[in-house]
Amino acid sequence: MDPPSKLSNGDEEELPTPIVSFLGPISSYTHQAALGSFEADRYDYRPEITIPDVFDSVQSGEAALGVVPFENSTNGAVVFTLELLADRHHRYPDITVCGEAYFDVSHCLVGRKCAMSTTDSPVMSGACTPTMSTPAPLKPRTSPLHSVKHVKRLLSHPQAFGQCETFLGAYLKGVERIDVSSTSRAAEMVKEDTTGTSAAIASKLAAEIHDIDILARGIEDREDNTTRFFVLRKGTDVSACKSSKTKTLISFTIDHRTPGALASVLQCFQIAALNLTSINSRPTKVVPFQYIFFVEFEGSRLNDPTGRVNKALGALGEYVQHWRWLGSWDDKLGE
Repeated sequence: MDPPSKLSNGDEEELPTPIVSFLGPISSYTHQAALGSFEADRYDYRPEITIPDVFDSVQSGEAALGVVPFENSTNGAVVFTLELLADRHHRYPDITVCGEAYFDVSHCLVGRKCAMSTTDSPVMSGACTPTMSTPAPLKPRTSPLHSVKHVKRLLSHPQAFGQCETFLGAYLKGVERIDVSSTSRAAEMVKEDTTGTSAAIASKLAAEIHDIDILARGIEDREDNTTRFFVLRKGTDVSACKSSKTKTLISFTIDHRTPGALASVLQCFQIAALNLTSINSRPTKVVPFQYIFFVEFEGSRLNDPTGRVNKALGALGEYVQHWRWLGSWDDKLGE
């Protein structure tokens, strides 16, 4: 952040506090990741309803930075973020990734305790019963603290559902699932439900803020459940990559009629001795079953003393129809 500027009379002009836009509401996992990524007293934090809202606020310049979920260690890439990074309609030509944050995610089942059955023992749905086809079924890591028989519908972000399948299959099999914009919003909606028959997958903090009960703790499938978030900015920060450990994200399309086209692209990185850290794809929505690929690799063209990154990127032109640099940042896991 730039220091206050001097006015002609010698007084200091207070520059507006830069805004960090994040997928809200307040208390969402993205909010918690954002709070842990920046100096709190240097920024204003603004919740957005959807991931596109975060992209819009950064592209328009309203927000200096944006924080969005990108992938989860249990359930993979966040499709909504990949779709916006694909930017098929050129709505976000200036947005780049300039940082990342990792956040350990522990989910709770939150809602209202059923007054008529608070002493009931939690009942499994039968999903953990051995059968001929599944002689050793998975068992959830935890059991409910209270009865969940009264739960008629379950709300959360689609990613959270995917991270808690074992618990849900054991105790809430067949319960209607409703996708919402974030886990924190799911907790809000449960609080608003006067019937008391809704529950949400959300954080302990969300339960505390919205004053609803925790029906179960630690319901995620894996104890090491972690979400990685991307920090977005408008334009390129040439000083973003300060350490020797950096990562870069690019997207590209290929001619699917050419045998080995994707293999040829990946070989560019192999020849340059650049390690790939992830690869994802989304449909082009131009030709059915053709894809936009997203490749993340170690290194940055902004800090490339050996020239290997620029060599690999320069070689791409022979094999891709179009490629786009989506940003470089310091590798948090590589520090």
